[in-house]
Amino acid sequence: MSESARLQQMPSIASIKGLSFRYPDAPRPAVRDIDLEIGEGEIVVLAGPSGCGKSTLLRCINGLVPHMYTGEYRGSVSVSGLKVAKTPMSVLSRTVGLVFQNPENQIFMFSVERDIAFGLQNLSVPRAEIRERVDEAMRLLGITHLATRAPHELSDGQKQRVALAGVIAMRPKLVILDEPTSLLDPQTALDVASILQNLNRELGLTIIVVEHRLELLMPMADRLVVMSGGSKVLDGPPGEVLADPQVDAYGVGVPAVSRLYNALSKDGIRLPHRPETPEEMAEELNAL
Repeated sequence: MSESARLQQMPSIASIKGLSFRYPDAPRPAVRDIDLEIGEGEIVVLAGPSGCGKSTLLRCINGLVPHMYTGEYRGSVSVSGLKVAKTPMSVLSRTVGLVFQNPENQIFMFSVERDIAFGLQNLSVPRAEIRERVDEAMRLLGITHLATRAPHELSDGQKQRVALAGVIAMRPKLVILDEPTSLLDPQTALDVASILQNLNRELGLTIIVVEHRLELLMPMADRLVVMSGGSKVLDGPPGEVLADPQVDAYGVGVPAVSRLYNALSKDGIRLPHRPETPEEMAEELNAL
């Protein structure tokens, strides 16, 4: 089944049509002519070189563009039926949550549990419900034992979990993350990737992630979208996109497993299944 046919069978949670945006005084648009449909429950990874428009696209989805970042805006973005450009941020925050690259940019209260509760308090959620949601978010992120700790006492990995818990407590339908593992060591980055997969499975969350370390997310991703020069240039199942001859030219770091699979295929060696991890590659090669 083609990617377009598969998407037609899935309910859409985010719909982007003809989107272009240029910041004030910028010589060219940061994103241009983007058409993108995100299905409910998908894990979608955005990849591409720095400056290709990935972060701007995320801002367009969660409403920072055009509500906070103004400029020349064309096209439309809808999330869960809401027109982003016409919907207040206070309403959008209940549907779509954003986790920044540096968690310290969104952690500022005196304790972990107070930080997680901050957004709910601003929405005047009843106290009992706030307590319930904070406890649930801490449980899902495995940080209940950190409830009374001050954020400055936490490791980078723990801070990233707290930032994500603050978003999860809002119970959004869509969570977008901008390079959430860039400040983390390999093991902690792997832990964060595992948490995202569990949230997708347990809560049915739709997740959009900007990430350069593709080897972390390819085993769980439903789609890989590659951007270049502000445009969407590739979109499809991760294995197919990473096998595209043009992917290197777009500055995407192809994981070693995918490179080996592509090289074997060029040499006429066909593996029964496309491996996504080193362990799966070893099994496929042993099976030969």
